[in-house]
Amino acid sequence: MSFWNNVSPTGAISELWSVFQDAGSNRWRFAALAAVGTFAILSLMSGESWKKARPLPEITYITSWPEERTDAETQAFIKENQRRKDQREALLKEQEKVGQDMYMALGRATGVDVDAMKAKADADRAAAEAAAKAKAEALLAATRKAPVER
Repeated sequence: MSFWNNVSPTGAISELWSVFQDAGSNRWRFAALAAVGTFAILSLMSGESWKKARPLPEITYITSWPEERTDAETQAFIKENQRRKDQREALLKEQEKVGQDMYMALGRATGVDVDAMKAKADADRAAAEAAAKAKAEALLAATRKAPVER
């Protein structure tokens, strides 16, 4: 059952008219007061803007390096970062090797020829690396031959 089945605009208007007639002699004053109040509130709201002002962007400057840092300090910083990067890569390779050994042991235990799979994977990896190296060399050679436009 729908709510709108019980709603009738003509019935609502006729009921409002009957209540308005039964209100007494001050009904026009109350109606005018309600209209003025409604008009005042709506006119106050119409003057307000509902748009928010766009905030200016916040600029953050890099302040982690002192201005008086020397080239030797910069080189030491780069070397330390490279050492940490190499250390992380060595740890990652070691963890990958342990995982690979575990999977190879599992494969041997289940009867899979893991040595042939590893040889094929190594050959595929070497071929992909060789193709990437050849592509990089060809691109480098093409950029060396191309004239510089100014």
